[in-house]
Amino acid sequence: MTNMTTPNLFRVRSSVGRTALIALGCALGLALVQVAAAGAGDVSVLRPLDDQLPALPLTAAFDKGTDPDVGPYILSLKNTSKDAIKVNVKIHLSVAFHANNKDRTVPDHTIDAGQVWTVSDLAAGDKVTVTADGFAPLELTVP
Repeated sequence: MTNMTTPNLFRVRSSVGRTALIALGCALGLALVQVAAAGAGDVSVLRPLDDQLPALPLTAAFDKGTDPDVGPYILSLKNTSKDAIKVNVKIHLSVAFHANNKDRTVPDHTIDAGQVWTVSDLAAGDKVTVTADGFAPLELTVP
């Protein structure tokens, strides 16, 4: 009878040992994934400062609108470069109805060299972001 229980005991120990090794391997694998993920996050923080994009060659001025159909404020963007610039304008509204989107995107527009383009229907406190390929974004707040 002793001989019959010894192989069964060996199988049980073998099965428990195998399960323990699998659990240990999974725990070690999860720990290594977390370490790798933590290391990947640090890379974006350590960007060199040499890679800054040039400023957009635009001058910006806010004017009060006199026509109630164009809003209380108008943004004038003047292209000061010698080339045309295709810009994208996004407006984060300071006041919006809760059922509406708080962001408004103006369709892309090309501003020719030396020309002025206006963005209307702005309210006090709106945040305007002007972007163009190859340039750092221009962030403005309506007074």
